Amino acid sequence: MVGENLGDIVLLKIEKKKSLVQDDWYCRYITVKTPSGDYVVFPCYRWLVDDLEVVLRDGRAHLPQDDKNSLVQQHRQKELEMRRKAYRWKEWQPGFPMSIDANRHSDLPRDIQFDSEKEADFFQNFKKAMENLYVNQFMNMFQSSWGGFGDFEKIFWRIKNPNSEYVMRHWKEDFLVGYQFLNGCNPVVIQKCTKLPEKFPVTHEMVSIILERRMTLEQEMKAGNIYIVDYEALEGINANNTDPSTTQYIAAPICLLYKNTENKILPIAIQLGQTPGVDTPIFLPTDSLCDWLLAKMWVRSSDFQYHQIITHLLRTHLMTEVFAIAMYRQLSPVHPVFKLLIPHVRFTIAINTKAREQLVCKGGLFDKANSTGGIGHIQMVQKSMKTLTFRSLCFPDMIKSRGMDNKDEVPMYFYRDDGYKVWDAIESFMSDVVNIYYKSDEMVQKDEEIQAFVKDVCTSGMQDLHHCGFPKSLKSREELMEYLTIIVFTASAQHAAVNFGQFDWYSWVPNAPSTMRRPPPNQKGLADMNLIIESLPDRGRCSWHLGAVWALSQYQENELYLGVYPDEHFIEKPVKSAMEKFKKQLEEITSSIKRRNEGKKLAYYNMSPDKIPTSVAV
Repeated sequence: MVGENLGDIVLLKIEKKKSLVQDDWYCRYITVKTPSGDYVVFPCYRWLVDDLEVVLRDGRAHLPQDDKNSLVQQHRQKELEMRRKAYRWKEWQPGFPMSIDANRHSDLPRDIQFDSEKEADFFQNFKKAMENLYVNQFMNMFQSSWGGFGDFEKIFWRIKNPNSEYVMRHWKEDFLVGYQFLNGCNPVVIQKCTKLPEKFPVTHEMVSIILERRMTLEQEMKAGNIYIVDYEALEGINANNTDPSTTQYIAAPICLLYKNTENKILPIAIQLGQTPGVDTPIFLPTDSLCDWLLAKMWVRSSDFQYHQIITHLLRTHLMTEVFAIAMYRQLSPVHPVFKLLIPHVRFTIAINTKAREQLVCKGGLFDKANSTGGIGHIQMVQKSMKTLTFRSLCFPDMIKSRGMDNKDEVPMYFYRDDGYKVWDAIESFMSDVVNIYYKSDEMVQKDEEIQAFVKDVCTSGMQDLHHCGFPKSLKSREELMEYLTIIVFTASAQHAAVNFGQFDWYSWVPNAPSTMRRPPPNQKGLADMNLIIESLPDRGRCSWHLGAVWALSQYQENELYLGVYPDEHFIEKPVKSAMEKFKKQLEEITSSIKRRNEGKKLAYYNMSPDKIPTSVAV
């Protein structure tokens, strides 16, 4: 409480002195009571460590051009200069998006570390997973094959949930392979096929017996009933060779799919390579059961690799880190966009730093379980960066670019339908907040911090790659609103959609083999059950795989979900009203998804707002 009237309080200084004991403390905010009985809130939300001086401004958001006081301007610039020294760019691997300049979690600025480092420790979480999954006994059996699918079932019955049990019972069936392209962990690769690529010479005669409408394959394509998945990104990638006792293999398959008269998407042709020829046969549902099953397993294994490295790691984790670093470097804490974004980058830099320490590093979990371990996952990111674009992060654009936007053509694409709803809710919220602070497009153009933020993302974070199309400036409120929607959607909904279903779809290992120990068949008639079991991961690698997908699928104990903002970075009533509107929209979406899922044997809930964490934190 202030005893006398000091006028408007422009800045508030907190000084902390280091003591002999560990005395870090987290300050949420400072409240000053004036002699007139008013309360002025100064948000802090940061750790005070060692000898530290922190200067705070009141809770109102300010654009840089709004600050006319020279003292405030100097403080704002000094704070950003200090931020840029603390949050430095670093290239972890050539050709990757830039990341934070920190080798270990403990090297990070204290404000972006996990409250407890154990929260982000993959190996601690993995050990816990092993205990919960009852598979410790297999950990040291790396070269030991399973005796058959019955062996998988013996451990599976202890760890199942409704969706994973459904997968275990139906994984061999064509409809479930097709369904996963729509609503599994990787619902972003299927696209409408209007013309077969020359490298995939499927003929009408090959598939005519499967087509149900008495139309030719070409006619089915014109009618919008043919879809394709192409794993060209895996072509030329080195398979994991970190274990000299076990040779591992990678394929780059192409899979053709057909929407039948019941609107089910079914695989109808699979080529296990990018170059057609005698040694790259096209497998068909009319082949032997084992030939067709093994071909589908190769597609599922390739989909697993693509999902983990491109869809999940690159396009959610690494991209969100780029936005987060640029935000800390270029936006003052009093900037409305900083206040808007900070909940959505919570712990992202920390979890990515831990991943570089334990997950995707030499000897990490990727090396132990996945065929793209060793150097393969690095090659895949480098290759995929050459085609990653800003527009592909815009959810509606991404759906439309693959020809998957027509709900009548593909009626059971729940990832798309739920994603549209969540995207629209986020977009509406971003628009509301942007219009509160920016009354014209000219205000966006004159906002030096926003322009520096956007430029830093493009020129530093994305290393100014010309093909990627990331903007270097924003000219309108509409562009700013879309830019922010892309960031928030990527960090929340998109990550949730491709992360938290992993145990559902991947715990039954034959449905998503993390590696293959036999090469893809180069002719028909070779496959039998022995070859299939020998191709699957051995007991030890299955254990690592199970532990990893369990740990990655767990929500944090104190998880914050989309629309929940306990830290009051904003004090303005119009913004709080916009937050309340956003929360109600999300609650309505959650209710509609629950109604749709009622009675379904295979529920889709990965885009339900009550299961979408606010940020990438696992």
